[in-house]
Amino acid sequence: MNETIEVLIGEEEISRRVKEIGAQITKDYAGKAVTLLGTLKGGVIFLADLAREIKLDVFMEFIKVSSYGNESESAGKVKLEYPEKADLAGKHIIIVEDIVDMGYTASWLCNYLHGLNPASVKLCALLNKPERRKVKGVEIEYLGFTIPDEFVVGYGLDYAQKYRCLPYVGKLRME
Repeated sequence: MNETIEVLIGEEEISRRVKEIGAQITKDYAGKAVTLLGTLKGGVIFLADLAREIKLDVFMEFIKVSSYGNESESAGKVKLEYPEKADLAGKHIIIVEDIVDMGYTASWLCNYLHGLNPASVKLCALLNKPERRKVKGVEIEYLGFTIPDEFVVGYGLDYAQKYRCLPYVGKLRME
């Protein structure tokens, strides 16, 4: 099987949007520290670039959750894989996701984090696929791009652990 990638969102467009999101977070949280909670593994590249654009005290934590297991379609059940406990009480948390599609993981994370008594919880996602949404009420306060229902890779997103380090987001085609 041959795999080809068609650029959907270029490197310069991503860089420009990450700067804009960083500036908005800096404005919204002026005078406060924020904790970026990166979702492993897909959100790491976005989180690293975003953290450099926020002109505040930025702390980083990571969490690994899964709703897919070994399947290509979500099972709809979210499992916390790492860490089991995090000290996030009283902190301004911004969840940094690579993509929100069905909404299971984003919804679960927001509910889970509210139970840890943070000062606030907001969701930041590089990509949004609203056509695939199964969970209603998922609010993305800081959004990079809304995309069509295509299978995408690059800038943290993978296919079988490949293509994460591409500097752009592209549509993966299997031929």
